[in-house]
Amino acid sequence: MAVVVDMPKLSDTMEEGVIAKWKVKEGDKVESGDIIAEVETDKATMDVEVFDSGTILKILASEGDSVPLGKKIAIIGDEGEDISELVSENGGKAAKEEKKQEPEKEKAASTAGGDKKSSGKTFDPIFGGLNNQQKEAAKEGSETNGRIKASPLARKMAEDQGIDLSRVQGSGPNGRVVKKDIEEYEEETPAPATAPSVQHVETAGDEDIRISQMRKTIARRLAESKFTSPHFYETIDIDMKNAINVRSRLNDISDVKISFNDIVMKACAVALRRHPGVNSSWLGDTIRKHGSIHVAMAVAIEDGLVTPVIRNTDQKGLTQIARESKELAQKARDRKLQPEEWEGSTFSVSNLGMLGIEEFTAIINPPNACILAVGAIRDVPVVENGAVVPGKRMKVTLSSDHRIVDGAMAAEFLSTLRKLLEDPAGMLL
Repeated sequence: MAVVVDMPKLSDTMEEGVIAKWKVKEGDKVESGDIIAEVETDKATMDVEVFDSGTILKILASEGDSVPLGKKIAIIGDEGEDISELVSENGGKAAKEEKKQEPEKEKAASTAGGDKKSSGKTFDPIFGGLNNQQKEAAKEGSETNGRIKASPLARKMAEDQGIDLSRVQGSGPNGRVVKKDIEEYEEETPAPATAPSVQHVETAGDEDIRISQMRKTIARRLAESKFTSPHFYETIDIDMKNAINVRSRLNDISDVKISFNDIVMKACAVALRRHPGVNSSWLGDTIRKHGSIHVAMAVAIEDGLVTPVIRNTDQKGLTQIARESKELAQKARDRKLQPEEWEGSTFSVSNLGMLGIEEFTAIINPPNACILAVGAIRDVPVVENGAVVPGKRMKVTLSSDHRIVDGAMAAEFLSTLRKLLEDPAGMLL
């Protein structure tokens, strides 16, 4: 008996998938557990496996097609099995509509053809569609074979004087050019040509780019977040001198390079443990304070941003966080992340400091209550003990959902975060 393969739900936020590549073709034999296609979801490219053995009798979606969740993509069954009913269910409605429209099109064409004969008169293919005045003008024009109407004398005078008759306004019958028109004609002096003020620059043509499933989902979720969650923002400036020194010493003994982002994520996790209200989600009728701390980091890839998660971030050391963050970032760029690696975050960090951005605001990653936007470490003059000395400063901005987090709560969290980054030894307490 034939079995339908539907578009499976491959991520928690998936609503449709794009067939990236078929691994099989019609007529191929498959066994339970075989991979038949690669599907591009909103987060990654995932494999689709079958749970029944048989022959691929029909492929119902082409590579590049976007298929809603639960819709048919293929039919598996016994070789030679009749699947016309299953196929017709997939496209029968469109076929019926097309058949229904065919008689109407024929009827319309028949009616249009009959209109030409309904008057009982022969249709003139040249002048039949014109009124009497237009017919006379057209006939007169055709009789002159496109020549300008002018008297023989006027034509001779124009030829002798080098006047273009097409530029002369005729005053004779039916606009005929006569002697007087030539005598009174004055050639218009053309305006002197001016050099162009700007040099012509060739520009590239427009290009329409197909929106990926990831970009569609990013657009939808960020729009929902921005216009559903009441965002507010608080910014602090942090002295990073001690954090720079600690990172340098740790990298001398660590087998994996620790980044400033790793230090920021660890500091956020410790601060979240001290301020559990920030580590929360809005559930409509309730606010959930999460017992575990899972910090997501924004990773830029070609189609947008993905947010792999460092689980139980507060319980891990900097070396372990650094190792996991690098592995997850690489998997994100290779589109190899698995659902369990991007789901379940309780807080997010977005860092554009490595790109030279000094300060920005980020949109909250639902269902998180907050996201921290991290800027670049800047060389600035600072005052210490009454003297101006070189300083290393970094601005961070916390975006908060005001339904969950109030201004004072966000400020207290940022105050703790500043203390942890200005004295990293406090993360070990």
